[in-house]
Amino acid sequence: MGSEAKEEVAAVFTYGTLKKGFHNHRVLEELMATGEAAFLGRCRTSIRYPLVCGPYRVPFLLDLPGSGRLVSGELYSVTSERALSLLDELEGTSRGHYQRRPIEVVELVDGEEEEEDGEEGRKRRKTRRAEAYYADGGYAMEMWDKCGRMGHGSYTAEVARGYVKRGDRPPNLSFLHHIRCFLSSSS
Repeated sequence: MGSEAKEEVAAVFTYGTLKKGFHNHRVLEELMATGEAAFLGRCRTSIRYPLVCGPYRVPFLLDLPGSGRLVSGELYSVTSERALSLLDELEGTSRGHYQRRPIEVVELVDGEEEEEDGEEGRKRRKTRRAEAYYADGGYAMEMWDKCGRMGHGSYTAEVARGYVKRGDRPPNLSFLHHIRCFLSSSS
């Protein structure tokens, strides 16, 4: 690493396919290789949010604070506007898939459990403001209802089982169309 530290443009909380071990993490690996991102550590949301799976087992964090569970993930420092734009493009912010918005996360230390630890434990932990990619507000509540108002605390390999990569999905439909079909399906 060079002697001059790059200024952070944003801290980004990742909770799904951008995490280590998942398909889209390659984007962050490329950004880290160019010095445009850095892994800061494991973390979780400071309050409850719903984390659900939509079509193709794609994870969605819903901006419904107080619902769901504390959600675990990873925190990255993004040090260029170009990198942030690449993440926005991947997440479809201009196409109504996700919205990048503020979130407060609690940093976890190595070996620390990601489970809830009560109000006292949260008060002792270091919190940090970051940004997260939430499901677009136009379908968030409908997604929460469709998922039976049951969320996950972490997007794990087990939760992701059945995930279909973007390139393996039917190419003739937009992702928003896939979301609408998922929401209107009876299963």
